[in-house]
Amino acid sequence: MESVSQIIHARWLITGEQNNQTLENHAIVIDQGKIKAILPSKQATERYTATDIQRFPNHVISPGFVNTHTHIAMNYFRGLADDLALMDWLNHHIWPAERTWVSQEFVRDASQLAIAEMIRSGTTCFNDMYFFLQATAEVADQAGIRANIGMTVIDFPTAWAKDTAEYFSKGIEFYSEYKNHDRIKATVAPHAIYTVAEPTLLKVKEIAEKYDLKINMHVHETADEINQSIATTKQRPLRRLQNIGLVTPRLIAIHMTQLDDEDMAIIEAGKPNIVHCPESNMKLASGACPVVALQKQGLNVALGTDGAASNNDLNMLGEMRSANFLAKLVTQNPIALPAHETITMATLNGAKALGLDHITGSLTVGKAADFIATKLDEIETLPIYHPASHLVYAASRNQVTDVWVAGKQLMKKRKLLTLDEKEIKAKAIYWSKKLTKNA
Repeated sequence: MESVSQIIHARWLITGEQNNQTLENHAIVIDQGKIKAILPSKQATERYTATDIQRFPNHVISPGFVNTHTHIAMNYFRGLADDLALMDWLNHHIWPAERTWVSQEFVRDASQLAIAEMIRSGTTCFNDMYFFLQATAEVADQAGIRANIGMTVIDFPTAWAKDTAEYFSKGIEFYSEYKNHDRIKATVAPHAIYTVAEPTLLKVKEIAEKYDLKINMHVHETADEINQSIATTKQRPLRRLQNIGLVTPRLIAIHMTQLDDEDMAIIEAGKPNIVHCPESNMKLASGACPVVALQKQGLNVALGTDGAASNNDLNMLGEMRSANFLAKLVTQNPIALPAHETITMATLNGAKALGLDHITGSLTVGKAADFIATKLDEIETLPIYHPASHLVYAASRNQVTDVWVAGKQLMKKRKLLTLDEKEIKAKAIYWSKKLTKNA
């Protein structure tokens, strides 16, 4: 018998690949952090031995979720300002709070809370856009999660940088520090076309091409964004981005709720990656991303939660359900976006958007062992006919019991193994009292 690191047996196993496979009574064989084999449990027992053998007779094993758009340190602003339009929410509540409170310590502590929440709901990789990048990266490294962290660029001063030049210099410093890290990668993250001028966007393009980085940007999020662009430049934002050569597969275009025929033609030609954030968009009444139409054009559409200040959680199971129901409602078609396709959006498509699909996003031999176990023999998910449907339509994040990244177990039976839950809760309470006292 061959000796390996781990063998994980499960009642059901969803591969997450495009073939929509759900396997029964199978095992994942893991060695040195990678998937060595996927085969029936009986054969795994006959061929392999390991010191770490775990059995999940009532669980579905699936790829870990890839949360393709976050502002994780905004967890400390969860519930601070609700039931507002986007620009009111930003201008009169979030940006003033950020100017007052955001610091290295704030981002570090809030990142611990957010990453703990993500692990507890099955996320194994996230794509962030915020400030104090090293603070988030240090917490992600400690937690063992996979992270793409955006080198944020915005044309006004913040607690992170006083001007555009400093945003770029700090971003490149971060890239240099983490460019060889196995789990933490950088993107360039211009905030939006209404906060980043064309000369800055040309610099973004130059840096992204020089270092071969993805460009992570809010695009066509609201009707106000479109109207403002037309009023000032007589062009819609996507046309402006196309004119400077930014609408390419390098672009990760987030939200994309306001798309007309001209926009659809631009993105069909340029093939950017699209990130759908249904719950944030619904809460802020921003609009709905036309997911099914984009998929018909052959575009890669992934899922993100946005920040917890506008969602108000980092729960990808909830995001899958919302995305699925919204697609059916928008198209008036109950067979739009089947459950398996929704799971792919939340896993493999996110990895593709980040350029990580050769590493993670599906349960495939040779890829990193990034996966989760979700317990289905609960009152809320019985009886079980189709595990994939249950994962999208019925399961809650509290049913995610175990999480692994690169073969390392980050949560076991709902207990966090790499983060201190008691300390994280205490810090969250401390910061909430501080913010409330000085509100």
